[in-house]
Amino acid sequence: MRPEWNDYFIEIAHTVATRSTCDRAQVGALLVRDKRILTTGFNGSPSHLPHCYDVGHLMVNGHCVRTTHAEANAIIQAALHGISTKDSVCYVTHFPCINCVKMLINAGVNQIYYSSDYRIDDLALEFLTTAKVEVIRLQK
Repeated sequence: MRPEWNDYFIEIAHTVATRSTCDRAQVGALLVRDKRILTTGFNGSPSHLPHCYDVGHLMVNGHCVRTTHAEANAIIQAALHGISTKDSVCYVTHFPCINCVKMLINAGVNQIYYSSDYRIDDLALEFLTTAKVEVIRLQK
């Protein structure tokens, strides 16, 4: 059976997550506009730096700071390749953290679809509501 668009894109986000180099949480994201994938991103160390699965996690206040988040990497890929993210949709495996929420808002994302309630932040939800970014949880 042919999947609906949202199911198709969230499944791709889960596939992208398999490239993650962090074994604490494998997160994948993609930015989409007009049913076309603009960019993808997964959480992992910046280019040319060691990966968590090679050297372990760099923990600060209970959070691994060695990695760049999937949503940020998707936005960075758009910037590197000159792709506008205005009026795009983000599909991400996990609910975004507050910092990624701020980046997604500033990148012009107007909808976020996610499948895991991992660490839902009330402040992030407030920011999204104020910025009129629609947030929808999809079952995988």
